[in-house]
Amino acid sequence: MTGQFNRVDATVLPMGWTNPDTGDLASEVSGSWSPALSPDGRHAAYVSDRSGTPKVWVRPVGSDLTFLVDTGVHPVMEVQWSTGGGWLACLLAPGGAPRHEVWLVRPDGSGLHQVAGFGADTADNVRWLPGRPLLAVTENLTDAVLVDAVTGERSVITTGDLISLLDVSPDGRRALLRHGPRGSRHVAVRDLQTGIDEYVTSGEVAVFGPDGSTVYALSDAGEFPVLIRVAGSAVDVLATSDSNEVEDFALTPTGGTAAVLWNVRGGMSELVVLDLITGGHLPVPLPATVISGLAWSADGSTLTFTAEGPGRPHGTWTFDTSGLHPVSVEEAAPDAVHPVLHRFAAHDGLEISGWWFEPAGPGPHPTVLWFHGGPEAQERPGHGPLFQSLVDRGIAVFAANIRGSSGFGRTFVNADNGPLRYAAVADVESCVKYLVSAGLADTTRVGCMGRSYGGYLTLAALTTYPDLFAVGIDVCGMSNFATFYQHTEPWIASAAVSKYGDPATDADLLHDLSPLTHIDRLRTPLLVVHGENDSNVPVIEAEQVVKALRDRGVEHRYLLFADEGHELLHRSSRAEYLRETVDWLITHLRPHTTLG
Repeated sequence: MTGQFNRVDATVLPMGWTNPDTGDLASEVSGSWSPALSPDGRHAAYVSDRSGTPKVWVRPVGSDLTFLVDTGVHPVMEVQWSTGGGWLACLLAPGGAPRHEVWLVRPDGSGLHQVAGFGADTADNVRWLPGRPLLAVTENLTDAVLVDAVTGERSVITTGDLISLLDVSPDGRRALLRHGPRGSRHVAVRDLQTGIDEYVTSGEVAVFGPDGSTVYALSDAGEFPVLIRVAGSAVDVLATSDSNEVEDFALTPTGGTAAVLWNVRGGMSELVVLDLITGGHLPVPLPATVISGLAWSADGSTLTFTAEGPGRPHGTWTFDTSGLHPVSVEEAAPDAVHPVLHRFAAHDGLEISGWWFEPAGPGPHPTVLWFHGGPEAQERPGHGPLFQSLVDRGIAVFAANIRGSSGFGRTFVNADNGPLRYAAVADVESCVKYLVSAGLADTTRVGCMGRSYGGYLTLAALTTYPDLFAVGIDVCGMSNFATFYQHTEPWIASAAVSKYGDPATDADLLHDLSPLTHIDRLRTPLLVVHGENDSNVPVIEAEQVVKALRDRGVEHRYLLFADEGHELLHRSSRAEYLRETVDWLITHLRPHTTLG
């Protein structure tokens, strides 16, 4: 049956962590993220859910004063400050769905108006062009749009299938575009007069240098992504490694400096400031283990980013010649468990890994395997109230990075494409075998759960290995590839073919890989969680699983969150999700323990 939860009147639980004696749980606070600096670096805008829903806030750097910018009722995903300083570009998610709108607002909260993502369209990849009042936006992965913040003029400068606008040259004659589906993308420069594309490199991230012809790009043409500079036929490699990935970079408007973000040691971050003229490196001291969201002020004086870690929610920081400075940072939990990376051989010898969160006391422990989304995402030692809450109650967590995860090279991330997905499902069994053989997990008390693709993997594991798990939780996972392709957003379906397979030519493969095909084998108690407005993985993916379990008399529970989409964006929803999830796992992994 469907259990629908209206969170409008829910109480937002206080910041903190679990209390095993009372059963109190923390709100799954995200903190602050998407920092954007004023042109002079003296003010910062960022997104925070401190009010219960992600909103835009502005504060002077180094001050305790904070101002809420009114952007309406919808959750905000990102904010960017124009290079002239007059506007904030805000990416909104109406109803929590993956469809996005772009709205402009003055930093003082005036002049709010929509500029992209009208009607059923979705807008993404928002970027202010350096030195110009122009906002670059991509709609539906087909239309490259420029919005003039001064005149309000909106123009589609070029179109194409599965494209994304990355940058436009200062003279307006060339556009830097990303082409292709997931796992098979490349960067090209398009002449906007002739429509002819010039290939740059395999990859997804690139910008023009200040001369409008030099391109700085994150190239994944080799095994590990590297930072390159392309000027005509000359290609210079600016940052490279034989074992680690360059994850992201941010170029100053003058083009003389780049912040380079590295993904190292299974998911840790390293950040350096690279002098592109002398080649000098300046390491940036990091306040937490995982960094994201690099951005420079328009004058190039200040770098800003988001940092998170175990016990430390997302926080925004700046770095300049005087050092590292907090902008909006939550207090860290002093007793949070820091995970240990485990590497081991899968069934076919391929090395896979995961982060082990261990409770106090001797093992083996009741254990939950967690699977991330994507599948191209990566499990990293970041902010995780669920993991901390479980460990506090004596349940270990293994956050796995099976084949298909990013962060481990090109071969690894593509090792689950199409028919190779069977091997990814088999990795789940390999994780359990490793944890049991190492004396870490109690073989009779192992559960699995995951979100989005991780929800799919949970369902696939429960139907492939029906006797392996004592409990499962599917959070907005795909259950039937046919219905997923039929009901998801068109641009999501088009981009997914390279990962999962073509619904027409690979119909038999996708049918066999769909957990619903083998649902008769599932007999593990299952909690199903979904957002009512999810149009990425539509709610039919949950409904058909729940119906099949109800028809077969399999123990289950269904949580359907109103006013939420593919992610739970309201803190009250995340708090309820956290409470229900912990309760479900305790009931089936530690039946002698109950919540207070």
